[in-house]
Amino acid sequence: MDLSFASLGISEERANHLETIGFTQPTPIQAEAIPHLLAGTDIVGQAQTGTGKTAAFSLPILERIDLNINAVQALILTPTRELALQVTDAIRQISGLDKRSPGKRGLNVLTVYGGQSIEGQIRRLQRGVHIVVGTPGRILDMLSRNNLKLENLNMLVLDEADEMLSMGFIQDVEKILDAAPNEHQTAFFSATMDHSMRKLIKKYLQSPVTVKVAQQKTTPKRIDQIAYMVPRGCSKAKALQPILELEDPEAALIFVRTRQAAAELTNQLQSSGHSVDEYHGNLNQSQRERLLTRFRNQQVRWVVATDIAARGLDVDHLTHVINYDLPDSVDSYVHRIGRTGRAGREGTAISLIHPMDKRKLRLIERHLRQNLETRSIPKRSQIEARQLQKLQNKVRDALSGERMASFLPLIAQLGEEYDPHAIAAAALQIAYDETRPAWMGPDYAQEEENLVYDTPKPKLKKRGAKNSRSHSPAKRNQHSDNSVEEASVSHNN
Repeated sequence: MDLSFASLGISEERANHLETIGFTQPTPIQAEAIPHLLAGTDIVGQAQTGTGKTAAFSLPILERIDLNINAVQALILTPTRELALQVTDAIRQISGLDKRSPGKRGLNVLTVYGGQSIEGQIRRLQRGVHIVVGTPGRILDMLSRNNLKLENLNMLVLDEADEMLSMGFIQDVEKILDAAPNEHQTAFFSATMDHSMRKLIKKYLQSPVTVKVAQQKTTPKRIDQIAYMVPRGCSKAKALQPILELEDPEAALIFVRTRQAAAELTNQLQSSGHSVDEYHGNLNQSQRERLLTRFRNQQVRWVVATDIAARGLDVDHLTHVINYDLPDSVDSYVHRIGRTGRAGREGTAISLIHPMDKRKLRLIERHLRQNLETRSIPKRSQIEARQLQKLQNKVRDALSGERMASFLPLIAQLGEEYDPHAIAAAALQIAYDETRPAWMGPDYAQEEENLVYDTPKPKLKKRGAKNSRSHSPAKRNQHSDNSVEEASVSHNN
């Protein structure tokens, strides 16, 4: 027998509303968590993004809110403003009770985060709010000002708790948990579980029930996983260019470790003529929302993002996930690449593997119980072959179209002087040169290695030159380049 939301304890009125908005059957995390939360039990919910965690804790909150008490009864902490807004939107969608009617008080939900006027948020609190969703820093600020009062708090939820701790919010989170009344329910929801999370659970949760949706040991078959091996002496930024040129992603998330790396890589890719933008914690709210809109409307093809910022970035048409920097945990790897290949679509996950990353690669393969397909950095001949194939496909499409007829008189005129095959070849050459990758430059006679290697080759010593210093500049440059790269790899990985 299929489960229903009503069978889990959700009111008939709300269950009917859920059906009208497409929530016909609970997901595994909802089926496991909702009964415990309705019973008032503290829980630890572990499941990946996209499994329905938000509804799993929001529905029990909505069931227990007393609209006649004009005070904060539920507090939801999220690591980023994007996720806070996303959670608020989900609560408003699934509530079904947020419209005011005569004689009935409506549900009030407030989102609070930095970068927004705190005075306006305080005024909203003073008018009366039932649920507050926010980031730890702003929540703590409001508590310290005595504007956010938790005397009537019934439930406190940490959403994406692992990311909250990895961002350094642990002290803020503990202060907020300490400020909560003794009699309240606490729920932690997270994609991964580490030592710091377990310590927090032991300290603040009372006899918690652990609800876990099994992590996939193997990723879905619809996701192709490829590891490109970056040779020594080659920077990842340089290696990424031919990979992107060969793969040509329609919509890609490129994961880096730091904000600085996101900014630098974005600048390099933009300089090479690619449609790409950066997404990280230094952007203000309007910049983030503008980028999200552009990405979802396919006005920008690729986004370079940090893990933390990307938690609020969900795009249905994502074709590629690229691990420029591998994550520290295997669960995070699975979490990242699960963003593509959704809704029956195929997806591709690409990882750049420097020699120092091989241990991480082995751990990932052991966890997935499969070997990732490994490739060398694409050569010029491979990229040219792919470009020619795409050009051939465009020619086939044009031959079946109607606009071709308008060019036939021009071909007839040129045909009086040249062979028709030569005319066609010249036209293709022009079209091909216009699509040539900007980063390759105009000289296609370069060596294959020059697509990825920056290291200068040692100069030959001139006959009769002094032996003491003849090679030192080249050697110093070569040593310096390698040292910079090794330092960069150590920092990034």
